This record gives sequence, structure tokens and C-alpha cells, in this order.
Amino acid sequence: QLVESGGGLVQAGGSLRLSCAASGRTFSSYSMAWFRQGPGKEREFVARISGSGGNTLYSDSVKGRFTISRDNAANTVFLQMNSLKSEDTAVYSCAGGAWATTAATTYYYWGQGTQVTVSS
Repeated sequence: QLVESGGGLVQAGGSLRLSCAASGRTFSSYSMAWFRQGPGKEREFVARISGSGGNTLYSDSVKGRFTISRDNAANTVFLQMNSLKSEDTAVYSCAGGAWATTAATTYYYWGQGTQVTVSS
């Protein structure tokens, strides 16, 4: 089970930190990712991190502004979002799977999502 938190309303240029808490004892064996779906848009890949945390990948739209990290002792993955833009407004969901990919179909554990709204 994955539970996201940390979403909210923020002004453009501001920051938010999303958290995704996982249950279970094998968290470190899973690659984790963040996806988002904006209003009227398809779900898109944001960032992913390997089980050890040593390998990360970002979409071009967030590279340099967002940072994905994980704390395997706490079974939690984070998404630090800086320099937020109005186009970052979306429901952000975390996902877990066996492979560190950018394809949503390869992840089989999903959270319920948390709303991030960036006002301009």
C-alpha cells in the first residue's frame, strides 16, 4: 500500500515536498516513481529512483527543479519540487515496481494521489 501526502496550493516559484509512505518489508527491492496527471491531460512520468536510491531519472519538464529521493529505513520516497510553475498543477501519484522504467504500465503498486495546485 502506498499513501501520498504533502500536496497543496502554492504560488508559482514556490516549493513543495511530497512524501509516499509504503507498507511492507521489501520496500528497498522496489523501484519507485512519481507520475502526474494534469487537468485534461494524460498521465505523465515525472521521476523514478532505483531500489538502492543510486539511480534516478527525470522528465525533461522537471529536470533541475525536482528531486526524487528515498529513505529505505522509513519505507518512504520523496519528491522535492522547487521553482514550481502553473503547468506543474496536477494530481501526483507514486508507484512501485520491479523495474526502474518511465512507463506507468510497468508499475503495479499505486497510491491514491495528492493534488498539487500552483497559482500564477
